[in-house]
Amino acid sequence: MSIVVLHAQEETVDAKASAILQSLSKKTKSYKSIKAEFNIIMYGRENKITDNQKGNLIVKGGKYRLELKNQVVVSDSNTMWTYLKDANEVQINNVDHSADKGAISPTNIFTIYEKGFKSQFKGETTEKGASIATIDLFPKHPEKEKYHTIELKIDKTKNQIVLLKVFMKDGTIMEYSIDTFTTDSDLSASTFTFNPKDYPGIDVEDLRE
Repeated sequence: MSIVVLHAQEETVDAKASAILQSLSKKTKSYKSIKAEFNIIMYGRENKITDNQKGNLIVKGGKYRLELKNQVVVSDSNTMWTYLKDANEVQINNVDHSADKGAISPTNIFTIYEKGFKSQFKGETTEKGASIATIDLFPKHPEKEKYHTIELKIDKTKNQIVLLKVFMKDGTIMEYSIDTFTTDSDLSASTFTFNPKDYPGIDVEDLRE
């Protein structure tokens, strides 16, 4: 009898997670573009902070512009430019469209939950007056990933991800907290391209085949 009750509870939990994620996906796909300011914290195996930095991300379809403390990564969905600020060097690569879909990237950080995961609702809390749902994601093919769990915190009123925490298999943790979230901004075409001529003395490494 207890087995039947437990099974029913698990189905209810998963169904609730699925409903929240479906609503989140529908809302996210309605945006023409997303601009977000975020904070990345890396924790070592003993849960000590090993790195902490802020960043900015602009996403429009398969295009993105990611700005971090020491580098800028830009992609027009076909070409990717990685600019290393300290070295004044840009590396140019073709975008690998066959890359692992389970890997976290700028283009899927707000939608990674849509494919390849099992989800589990963990509960709801109130933070700064907002109702926050916590959902754990588990990759369906964990042997292919470097992480075992992704924790999502979702503002249910705004229908937006406010935190994404990745638990790596080596015991480290990467936490992305979203500070600002702006949608449907007017963006120029130059947002998603990189012009080396704007950087005097830059070293260009074209690694495209």
